[in-house]
This record gives sequence, structure tokens and C-alpha cells, in this order.
Amino acid sequence: MIRAQTLTGTPLDWAGQTQGVWVDVQAVTPEDLERLRVAFSLNRLALEDALEQGHWSRAEAYPEHAFITIRSCAHPEEADEFTERLSIFLYPDAVLTISRAGTLALGAVWKLVGRESVNTAPEIVYELLDHTADTFFTLADTLETRVDALEERVFTDGRTNPVGDVFALKHLLAQARRLSSDAREAVALLARHAEGSAADLVRFRDAQDSFTRAASRLDGLRDFLTSLLDLHLNLQSQRMNEVMRTLTAVSVVFLPLTFLAGVWGMNFEHMPELHTRYGYAFAWLSFLVIGAWLAYSFKRRGWW
Repeated sequence: MIRAQTLTGTPLDWAGQTQGVWVDVQAVTPEDLERLRVAFSLNRLALEDALEQGHWSRAEAYPEHAFITIRSCAHPEEADEFTERLSIFLYPDAVLTISRAGTLALGAVWKLVGRESVNTAPEIVYELLDHTADTFFTLADTLETRVDALEERVFTDGRTNPVGDVFALKHLLAQARRLSSDAREAVALLARHAEGSAADLVRFRDAQDSFTRAASRLDGLRDFLTSLLDLHLNLQSQRMNEVMRTLTAVSVVFLPLTFLAGVWGMNFEHMPELHTRYGYAFAWLSFLVIGAWLAYSFKRRGWW
């Protein structure tokens, strides 16, 4: 599907115009590709990159045009593993974008064209890059919410085991960090080698800075998850120590009682206590007094 509009935001039926126009192609067909080749001067390597499925982010300044392809998260609000890719061909007075089914940034910027500060080809490319960077910030916000909920679970529910959730989030963060880093490097190459005015190059460097800040936020979340996992293990160790301390205290309480029961349980013929009238009551009284005194002592010292 091919759609087009002028750089002033006016929709039009594309008939091969290559000046003052933004042409967007989604789910490109061989017929669409032939029309594009007739109208635009397309570098073969750039076109291969744009059509290749799963290609990473990269940029290059070819003699025919500047080119950049950007991979980003398809559903940043859901923080899943699905990605989307947008390829941009930048001409002096035209923009050509190719994607499989559109992107979040593409849909947002398409509505902005023609407004103040979005009416030249480099400005459109800048807005596409900037809105793509915004998806990484949205993803970071979503992941921060999940991390906060996970942190609360670690502190409030001692029976929870967050290890699986931590590693799942770290996997998402690693993927998002890789995407944002690749996009940052691609935008840096575009800002370094693309032709344009000084203001256009400043815009591209601003987009590069946005990807850098997004990558930094994702790095911070990854480090926080590592700290959270260490904290969980420390809390588990502390709880285990408390359990062992309680079991030790109980064992110490019953140790003298076991000793007395063992002494009085010996079957010697001449044991004076065996014939004492109140010996049984005295034995139970000894057990209760010794056990209560030891339990009180441990409780007072905080050992139990």
C-alpha cells in the first residue's frame, strides 16, 4: 500500500511525485516496488536492508540519499518482545518510508506534517526518530511499574519467589537495551554523515541524545533488578537464619529435659528417686521450671 502527502500535510494520490512529498509504503508488493524504483533513485544496498526481515538498526549516507532503518518496541505499554521496524530514505526535498505494517512513530508523525516546525524532509525524519525514542521511554515507564510491584512483593510476601519474574524482566530489558543502543548508533551515523543544514544536524543529535537517555534508563532498571535479586536472596538467608535460631532455641530448651528424663529412666535397682512418693510430680515440676526458665531467658535476649 502506498500513500503520500505533501510536506505541507496535504494528502494526495501518489503518481510518482518526488519533490515536496512524503511517500509511505506499508507491506510493499512487487508492483509497489517497481513504481518506487521508477520514481526514486534507490540505492540497491539500502533497499535490500529495508526489505530484509529482522534487519538491525543502521544508517548510511549513500550518493543517492541518506538512509536509516530503526527497530523499536511494537507494544511499549505491554512490554512484550514484539518489535517493529521503519526504514527511512531521506532526499533533499522528499521522504520515503517503508515498513511492514506501520509503526507507532509513523502514525503519530503522519498527523503532524504541515504544522509549524514539521514541513521539511529533515524535520519529518527528526520527528520520526524522536517519536521512536519516545516508545523506549514508554517501555521504561511500563517496566518501572512492574519492577516497583515486584519490589513490593519481595518485602511484603516472604513466601513469594520473584526469581523467575526478575529474569523475565531482565530478558526484556536486555532486548530493549540492545534495540535502543543500536538505534542510537544508527542516529549518530546519520547525524555525522547526512547532508543538511546546521539546524537539521542539531535535531539529529538531539534524537541521538534521546536514545542515549532511554538506554541509560534501561541500564538503571537492569542494575536495580540485579540489586533486587540480591536483596531477595539476603532476605531469604535472614529468614532461614531466624528459623534455624528458633529451632536451636527449642533444641536447647529440651536438652536438659532429655538429660533428666534419661537419668530417671535408668533401671538401676537402688535408685532413691524411684521410690519417692512425689517423685513423678517432682520430675514434671522440674521439667516445667527448667523449660520455662530457658524459654524466658531466650525470649528476653531476643534469641527466640
